[in-house]
Amino acid sequence: MIILCFTNTSSQPRICSMHTQSGDVSLKASNHHAAFQVGQHLIDPPLVLAPMAGITDLPFRRICSRFGLGLVVTEMIASRAIEYGRERTIRMAQVGDDEHPAAVQIAGSDPQYMREAARWAVEQGADFVDINMGCPVKKICKQIAGSAMLRDEKLVGLILDTVVAAVDVPVTLKIRTGWDENSKNMRRIARIAEDAGVQMLTVHGRTRSQMFNGHANWEDIGEAKSEVRIPVVGNGDVVDAESAKEMMVISGCDGVMIGRAVQGNPWVLGEVSAMLKGQPIPSEPIGEERWVVVHDHLQQLLMHHGERTASKLARKHVPWYSKGLAGSAEFRMSFQHCQSWEKQLLDAQVYFEKAYTSHAT
Repeated sequence: MIILCFTNTSSQPRICSMHTQSGDVSLKASNHHAAFQVGQHLIDPPLVLAPMAGITDLPFRRICSRFGLGLVVTEMIASRAIEYGRERTIRMAQVGDDEHPAAVQIAGSDPQYMREAARWAVEQGADFVDINMGCPVKKICKQIAGSAMLRDEKLVGLILDTVVAAVDVPVTLKIRTGWDENSKNMRRIARIAEDAGVQMLTVHGRTRSQMFNGHANWEDIGEAKSEVRIPVVGNGDVVDAESAKEMMVISGCDGVMIGRAVQGNPWVLGEVSAMLKGQPIPSEPIGEERWVVVHDHLQQLLMHHGERTASKLARKHVPWYSKGLAGSAEFRMSFQHCQSWEKQLLDAQVYFEKAYTSHAT
């Protein structure tokens, strides 16, 4: 017997119970989801912030960490970029003293470059070296990196063997379910990873050809999970505590990775963290609470990047924080035309405090 259920993110049904040889088994999530071990580190709660290019810098990760993360991952760093020693690359890999455990993510298809990149990541303070074999972006795939690696399983094994042998910290891996619907190989890749000594696997439940379209297939994450004993983290279409719980029920994964849903909404991490710990779900933030976080984020951007870069990044992050608040469309438009850092701070403060007052009345 198969029972279908629906999420608030999709009208597509998902399997919520299945028939086994021993009878019908309802897939019910427990009220508490156990932490898991990776090397010497306990991932508690089993909640991971996804690496996102141009977004998950140190300031963003620090903001997110206060809402209850078990692990953070840096932006993806191309292995060939490291040899140039650019300040931007070093800044991307910077790990804060207050955010351990943290993984530095690297990508590439040349074993020599990947070996050196892994060692460099450890020198930057990485507790884990995470290998990206899931990025679907064309310019990455053209270099036979990211999710393009999934088309060459022999090369996958070679890269993993090389990196695991190169460093003394745990190596983790992030993949998609395959290149396209006709070449899904998440089960084989999972076995290759475990055999190579990878200590945690993250699976985004889409193929490369899907990019970020359609719906993540959480059942496919479960297929990978069924092949290995190492912890498997599920990723894709988690937007709140309910969808996180449902993904864990359907896939049987050990942890949850959240990415795009966190943009402008780090509070979703607190919601999912509470669910994982079996605690009450916190209420949504109001305008004043948002401004405290936005202001802190802006100050951290300034300290980490300097005013010029911080101002550019603010034009991306601050409008995200306004989503769902009164007058957000007008604010987003006007904020893009702020000509100075001081004007950005002032306009943001006025908007969020006004949004709080409107909410309170």
